[in-house]
Amino acid sequence: MPETVIVIGLGGAGSFAAAKLAEQGLAVIGLEADDLIHTRGAYSGESRLFRAAYHEGADYVPLLLESRAAWLELEQAGGRRLFHETGVLSIGSAAAPQMEQVQRSLAHAGLAHEVLDTEELRRRYPQHSDLTDEIGVLDLLGGVLRPEAAISEIQRRARLAGADLRGNQRVAAIDEDAHGVRVRLASGEELRADRVVVTSGITSGGLLPDLAPHMQILPIALTWFCPENPADFAPDVFPAFIRDQGDVHIFGAPTLDGSLVKAGYDARFGAIADRSELPRELAPEDRHRIARDVHRLVGGLPPHIARESLHCDIFTADKRPILGRVSERIVVGTAFSGHGFKLIPAYGSALAAFVTGAPQAHDLSAFSPARFA
Repeated sequence: MPETVIVIGLGGAGSFAAAKLAEQGLAVIGLEADDLIHTRGAYSGESRLFRAAYHEGADYVPLLLESRAAWLELEQAGGRRLFHETGVLSIGSAAAPQMEQVQRSLAHAGLAHEVLDTEELRRRYPQHSDLTDEIGVLDLLGGVLRPEAAISEIQRRARLAGADLRGNQRVAAIDEDAHGVRVRLASGEELRADRVVVTSGITSGGLLPDLAPHMQILPIALTWFCPENPADFAPDVFPAFIRDQGDVHIFGAPTLDGSLVKAGYDARFGAIADRSELPRELAPEDRHRIARDVHRLVGGLPPHIARESLHCDIFTADKRPILGRVSERIVVGTAFSGHGFKLIPAYGSALAAFVTGAPQAHDLSAFSPARFA
């Protein structure tokens, strides 16, 4: 009989780990507290940036390249558009630490990119306004992922491999003993497994209380604007972007529907205890501030928001994920800290390797749960 593995949480990492484990012949049960695809996850919101030029450090680049290849393979195999290869344009002062990090990560791996001085940036991408001394670094491997479609495709692959994926199954507790792991559902039902993978996002702390003090839940606001001229923001002329000016940090994607342009904003909300505290909408002062700054930096977008949604993600203090074994039978992948979706294939594969004991493809020691001991 194959080992039974329960995956708790079927967002990106959990769904990918479930697929990998099922493809290796394990008996996989996946449990998701919401519907299998839903609008309340950290992945929700139409688009996510993929970038190989990484502000967060060059040590992520091998994981990013593995993930990029996997995204393209998933797209080809599934026959649906998952990855728009628009490039990602990072804009900021040449002396800013994040811009130095972007160039370092590209040079470290010899990745295809262009560095644009201020005048070239103004000429090629006039959509970006109020440029002073900023430069642009165009990551030619970057682009835009479609998260809902991607999760659906990954789950389809998991089911084809034999995984039993169950929605609306809220887990109350997990207990490990000499014979395996017992998973208790909120309904009172109990399931037994040889091993468990915890990828339950903002509820991970409740299932793994030793890790809870090292994580916090932060709201994230996503906003869209209706451009004056949609053709100026089409994917072939307007790359996805990240821009820093002073204390303002914005990021966005070209129009994917010919109508709205996504332009997100680091709104810096305070931590919340759980999803029930997530506001239903932006406060008027936050809406005004986001619209004002986006319009100032991207002049073709009007000073009012056409659409908004609020989500939440779970963060560590060092903004690195928690990825690894917490015991002999329990593996965790959580706290992706606002920059996890692009790395889902690498993280999901790593979780599967932790379960099976296979060698890891990358050095993941910086992500280990043991760093909090």
